[in-house]
Amino acid sequence: MIAPYKNKDRAICPFKYPNDSFSYIHQRASYVQDGLAIGAMKACIHYGPIAIHEPTNYSARANLMWAAPMALNGLLKTGYSMTWSCHGMEHVLSAYYDITHGVGLAILTPRWMRYVLDETTVSRFKKYGVEVWGLDASKDEFWIANKAIEKTENFLYKTLGLPSTLQEVGIDDSKLDEMADNCIRDKGGKIKGFKTLYKEDVLQIFKNSL
Repeated sequence: MIAPYKNKDRAICPFKYPNDSFSYIHQRASYVQDGLAIGAMKACIHYGPIAIHEPTNYSARANLMWAAPMALNGLLKTGYSMTWSCHGMEHVLSAYYDITHGVGLAILTPRWMRYVLDETTVSRFKKYGVEVWGLDASKDEFWIANKAIEKTENFLYKTLGLPSTLQEVGIDDSKLDEMADNCIRDKGGKIKGFKTLYKEDVLQIFKNSL
């Protein structure tokens, strides 16, 4: 039987990969990719907690297993050249510290969301809130965006029970600057994701995640 903490990782990774793709492909019409990403995220939201509390539930595991390749096989970013911002930042965390990729993503994701939310990105967050979390589309778009981020936090930290801060997994501020530098060094000095991030941006997201 798979250990409970691995079940949690298996719920967050298929959720986060389509989440990054969904965020990025807002530049032009992407109806099919949107639908696939939304379906994968909703499957994780529904079946992730079931798999954790009922480890032998076949339907939960089957749906998570089906969501995983949909999230990772490249279909969601077909026709796009994209960099998944949170993944690059998390890879550095896992390289320096003994944490899983899923745990690192869970800690960084809401902080990254809040950091990149502005007038240029709010429409995509609104769609995420309406389509994935069922929020009222008639509300103010920034209200929807912030509520969607709040629901994401509740799902990751309360429903799945994942760590919510870097300090919870033994990471302090002693290496944050070095990690931020390493994060963008091999990427031409910036992460060209949903919103371009430079070293100072990555460092601030790390600090916000302590």
